[in-house]
Amino acid sequence: MAKKDFSAGKKASSKIKKKITRTVPSGIVHVKATFNNTIITITDPSGNVIAWASAGKGNFSGSRKSSAFAGTIAAQDAAKSAMNYGLKEVEVYLKGPGAGRESAVRGLQSVGLIITLIKDETPIPHNGCRPRKRRRV
Repeated sequence: MAKKDFSAGKKASSKIKKKITRTVPSGIVHVKATFNNTIITITDPSGNVIAWASAGKGNFSGSRKSSAFAGTIAAQDAAKSAMNYGLKEVEVYLKGPGAGRESAVRGLQSVGLIITLIKDETPIPHNGCRPRKRRRV
């Protein structure tokens, strides 16, 4: 049996997707500052991620990722990409004990975002799990 060619007579329909540009005037910035890295996530008020950045994403490696300067650069990168969506004012939620906490907030201000709220949400155990052994240097 010979194979039949069904492609003749059909036109290739090409769908053009319209790029949806949404404007988000206010958002929430989550700063997770650990001892090894600083991760900044910018979301809209319902929690959908608009932009994110980390110290590792900004070409810092090793012990330089945990520095305050790396936290500033990460916050500026995330803020610049989020401002393309029309972001103007943000609430900042800090989490963790790292060095990039306050410097990330300064980085957000330097880009031009208006900060309406700064809240510390560092998880503190209410006598939950047994902690790790004490670090000896």
